[in-house]
Amino acid sequence: MTILNLEQLNDMHIDVLKELGNIGAGNAATSLSQMLNTEVDMSTPIVKILDISDAANLLGGPENVVIGILSKLSGDIEGIMMFIIEQDFAKTILTSLLGVKEVSCDKLSDMELSAISEIGNIMIAAYTGSIGTLSQMNLKTTVPAITVDMVGALLSVPALEMGSVSDKIIFIEDDFLSGTKDVTANMLLVPSIDSLNRLMEKLGIAL
Repeated sequence: MTILNLEQLNDMHIDVLKELGNIGAGNAATSLSQMLNTEVDMSTPIVKILDISDAANLLGGPENVVIGILSKLSGDIEGIMMFIIEQDFAKTILTSLLGVKEVSCDKLSDMELSAISEIGNIMIAAYTGSIGTLSQMNLKTTVPAITVDMVGALLSVPALEMGSVSDKIIFIEDDFLSGTKDVTANMLLVPSIDSLNRLMEKLGIAL
């Protein structure tokens, strides 16, 4: 049976996505640790299939200001990947990298935006790298674009770009622990349905 939409994903499919998320988050934690020069641990990622409106609520509501780092996927997997950074995560990163004490997502300097963009680039690469390695599929990503905006505005991008595919997204919630600071970051994945079918087939999962 071919998957026609994200609603058709069963528990086995979700388990596969959780494992991909787990490996991607592990790679991301390692990269973060190297960049911040400090130990970064992670909990097991939470993977959900959500309506875009539900994702907005989990991210603090449509009016919550966050940082979004978006990359388009091409090659064997087509779609969109967006890394969402909230206030606490941004502060932890920028305090460690630049020594800043006060951080406001809607008042970031060019240097701070550049540092956050590099973190997002690393995180997206960690996830796409894990997917490519496990599936032996060729993934290409565009240079990530960084935007600071309200959650509702940011989530309108995948809604517009991939709305013909599905009104749902794959939502991966990651908890990272650096020192005594526990921060959450979220990865949103919206693959084309053809790409999702190819991925599951490559991984040997019955459709």
